[in-house]
Amino acid sequence: MSAASEEVSDVTAHGKEPTLKRVLGPKLLLLFIVGDILGAGVYAVTGTMAGTVGGIVWLPFLLAFVVATLTAFSYLELVTQYPQAAGAALYTHKAFGIHFVTFLVAFAVVCSGITSASTSANVLAQNFFGGLEINGWMGKPGQGVITAVALGFMLLLAAINLRGVGESVKFNVVLTVVEMAALCIVIGVGFFVMAQGTGNPGEIFVFNDSQDKGLFLAVTAATSIAFFAMVGFEDSVNMVEETRNPEKIFPRTMLTGLGIAVLLYMLVAVSVVSVLSPTELEGIREAEGAALLEVVHKGSPDFPIDRVFPFLAVFAVANTALINMLMASRLIYGMARQHVLPGALGKVLPVRRTPWAGIAFSTVLALGLILYVTSDPESNIVANLSGTTAFLLLCVFTAVNVACLVLRRKRDPHRKVFFTSPGPLPLVAAMLCAFLAGPWVGRNIIQYQIAGGLMAIGVILWLITWLINRRTNDGDRVDS
Repeated sequence: MSAASEEVSDVTAHGKEPTLKRVLGPKLLLLFIVGDILGAGVYAVTGTMAGTVGGIVWLPFLLAFVVATLTAFSYLELVTQYPQAAGAALYTHKAFGIHFVTFLVAFAVVCSGITSASTSANVLAQNFFGGLEINGWMGKPGQGVITAVALGFMLLLAAINLRGVGESVKFNVVLTVVEMAALCIVIGVGFFVMAQGTGNPGEIFVFNDSQDKGLFLAVTAATSIAFFAMVGFEDSVNMVEETRNPEKIFPRTMLTGLGIAVLLYMLVAVSVVSVLSPTELEGIREAEGAALLEVVHKGSPDFPIDRVFPFLAVFAVANTALINMLMASRLIYGMARQHVLPGALGKVLPVRRTPWAGIAFSTVLALGLILYVTSDPESNIVANLSGTTAFLLLCVFTAVNVACLVLRRKRDPHRKVFFTSPGPLPLVAAMLCAFLAGPWVGRNIIQYQIAGGLMAIGVILWLITWLINRRTNDGDRVDS
């Protein structure tokens, strides 16, 4: 098919409403996936993990990578069979055909993305003003100023998102490069310290049970925490309708992105353990983001990292927020096109061909969430967010892995298969995800309470959607 005919096909594929523009090739998709996985997670969880297991902090990252990769196999099998933007919601609906379950899965994914983006925007504003304060460029601002900047940042993301996915992902490229550079600084300092003979490389294989949990429970708890840093690969399936030849490039690109991320994480973990003493590792458990800052500060005291690192963190969390909002808007678009949400949310700008209704809806929710999460300055926002996000996504991943097994039995034998998860791996992945979502990993009860509140909102929204579909006779029009 010629380029011209492809362009016409894209514009007219669903009648008068244009479809999304296919602008993502393998390089942009890889940077999208790597940038989404790296995000703000490694800054937030490394210290907590090190305080839980000590020197073997690299092991939970590796185990979380294994669980994420097994789940990625299921996603790849499904996205190459059903290359549509709705992701987990689409797979769940095709497997079970229950609209209520479909909506809950979709709502959980949307909420995890929007909540993460909203909190990332707040953290961005805090780091930005923190950098200004450390450098003596201004005094400490009030919470109202920080919140205003966070709200303004979300509006900026909406403008970038409306401009087009090509512009959005190109902006993501810049943020990803800066983000990777920050991690490379941490890695470089760690290995420099080891080369000078002043580090603690022998601690890399030492387990410090500071919480008296025992090896298995401590590593399990740390793996559950580390999983927050590994999520993000699943966002890319919601960009499938904007990817060229997705059936061919998705498998290799997603698995390469996961490999790059875990390699950087493990090298960062080795650097943290090599530079900081066991006592220092235990002391940074509750200090979010302090582990990486402390590594560079101690390992290279002549380098003014305390003046630079807050701004690097700004880029990291900005990247997380951008990609989460891209994912949320595309998921809302896909859900609307599948008649899981009202069709009005599937509207696309005729010229830019971006899902403006989904962008507007997700941005309004994000603005409301920013105001909500900043209303209680005493709460541990990042810890509660990361745990709740990981819990919601682990539940979604369990459903996706089961859906993969169900849809495998329903597969058309005459349809070309581009990728299949080996043997029973979807079942293994489902069991591991369900295990990591349980209370035995030491998850704080408040995370279940937040997730329960979100799901209660989801039930209300599902009832509204069901009534709308019933009145307009759209309830039975979900694509099969």
